[in-house]
Amino acid sequence: MKMIKHTVKSALKISAHMYPEFCAKTHYYIKFKKKLNLTNPINFNEKIQWLKFNELNGDIYTLCADKYKVREYVKSKGCGEILNQLYGVYDDSQEIDYRTLPNKFALKCNHGAGYNIICDNKASLDIEQTNKQLNKWLKQDFSSHFIEPQYKKIDRKILCEKYIENERGGFPEDYKFYCFNGKPYAVMVCMEREKGKPKFYYFDMSWNPLPFEDTVELINSNSYPKMPEGFHKMKEYAVKLASDFKFVRADFYLLNGNVIFGELTFTPSAGLDVTLQEADAILGHQLKL
Repeated sequence: MKMIKHTVKSALKISAHMYPEFCAKTHYYIKFKKKLNLTNPINFNEKIQWLKFNELNGDIYTLCADKYKVREYVKSKGCGEILNQLYGVYDDSQEIDYRTLPNKFALKCNHGAGYNIICDNKASLDIEQTNKQLNKWLKQDFSSHFIEPQYKKIDRKILCEKYIENERGGFPEDYKFYCFNGKPYAVMVCMEREKGKPKFYYFDMSWNPLPFEDTVELINSNSYPKMPEGFHKMKEYAVKLASDFKFVRADFYLLNGNVIFGELTFTPSAGLDVTLQEADAILGHQLKL
């Protein structure tokens, strides 16, 4: 079965640029066991698929999906102060001078998702393996994995950024604002990542819990975290950064009340998020195409 799945996945990746709609429909059917409706999309995942073929080829999406050049966009919106510190930008891993880097840092490729190497102790970093992994990622066409055209034309780079940690030495909370037609509607808070099993909690813009994913547990127990200091500032930044898009997820970190920009995401889970369940219809209703 694993071999069959691998064969199908490889075939879809190879065919992605020649038959993108067929591949998108196949991916969707594999995930949801139903046909993708691109003519009259209703649910959130369906509408994300629609955006792939009707919006995401635009230059502004290429700019903002690029984890390096999006910094230009953030500055143009008057939000440059929330950008994380950038140590270096490289065309190849061999250009990285590790001797000049601090003990802790984050390496990432700019043309996709999941291309991250977090170093919390330079002395224990396997530099040879790190460089090998980075160069492997640079060769990959991330746009073909699940038909995400915003990544296709990105000039591939490696970034080195400041390591972000809270006062406990762990990862800070991650706040992902779901913005529809320029307005934030919901925020997903990612907590407990350092435990290896992160929790995903959803709130509306008044910090009322929404019955999505792990938030149901909080509602049932009538116990959920307080609105964090800096929440309203994040919401203001989300409004500024979402103004040009039908949909974007604006991601931030919050550290001691200070907002740090993460990224702009146009296709969460590539429009194949099976965990949304009832939220698929609710979020889909918010997205006006």
